[in-house]
Amino acid sequence: MAKISYEEFRAKLMDPAVPDREIARYLKAVPADSGPFDPAIKPNPAAVELGPEERFEVESAMNWANGVARWRREQAFRQRIKTEKLPVLVSEGDSWFQFPFLLADVIDQLGTDHLIWSLDAAGDTAQNMVYGDAEYMKGLLRMKERKVRAFLFSAAGNDVIGEDELGNPVLATLLKPYKKGQGAAWHIDQARLSKVLQFLEQAYRSVVATVRKDADFAKLPIIIHGYDYAIPGGFDGDKRDPAWAKQDKWLGSAMRAKKIVDVDLQRDIIRILIDALYDMLLRVAGDSSKTFVHVADVRNTLKLPDWADEIHPTDAGFKKVAKVFRATLAKAGV
Repeated sequence: MAKISYEEFRAKLMDPAVPDREIARYLKAVPADSGPFDPAIKPNPAAVELGPEERFEVESAMNWANGVARWRREQAFRQRIKTEKLPVLVSEGDSWFQFPFLLADVIDQLGTDHLIWSLDAAGDTAQNMVYGDAEYMKGLLRMKERKVRAFLFSAAGNDVIGEDELGNPVLATLLKPYKKGQGAAWHIDQARLSKVLQFLEQAYRSVVATVRKDADFAKLPIIIHGYDYAIPGGFDGDKRDPAWAKQDKWLGSAMRAKKIVDVDLQRDIIRILIDALYDMLLRVAGDSSKTFVHVADVRNTLKLPDWADEIHPTDAGFKKVAKVFRATLAKAGV
């Protein structure tokens, strides 16, 4: 591939009509700087001419790929809403809702038949989305005149299968060291897990209560989800080779550090954690006919070939996940 100037590359970025896949050809992932829900992605010096000023522009921008991807989505939304009569949604979430350029995430998939005001950012946390820079309500109010039909929220990944503020796998804090003869449930520190889920439940309930304070949103469908059964990496025959991370960076390595090496035991542990997360979300949703909170249950949707890394689906995998979201939206009357 011929190298292009930064000006040519920037022109592609600034044109929402240029597909993300085209731009991805000029990018590279930086595994050392990537978190589980926060892939570090930058222009590839082998594909784009980068002088000192251009390097400074990229390096000095916090979450460069997140910012650019979000701007492109906003511009595309503004253009499409002028002519397309499609349901308007607002989304706030982590990298399942925005994985910049390298994967066609849930919002990319749903964007073919919805107009989505996306506030998503890879690496965002429940703490920040709910108690920090809480943008979701501003986004909903902004889209009120557009007759927003639903709010999509994705915020629990980092707290259960992601990474803490110091960059350490959360899973390492939720597991006990391996003990022969003990099952998957025994190897989970139930007290720590309970604390994590209690925080998440309070956060989700806070979001629901905040949305409902506006009378116009009293019955607005809120769609939440708890991911699928992630597959720890690093086992014999694991063909996943993500450009943005080691094969076992967040799950497999954390388990092996606890001497949990049996593949079936590893996967059973993850199933218990994901099921516990869904139990919490289903409590929040309650009777959806009365709360208008709906859980998109994507469990058992993905098989091993559908996973790009330990915790993110491939494009084809995200397409399957989006199908569940569409069914959930339809059930909610959207």
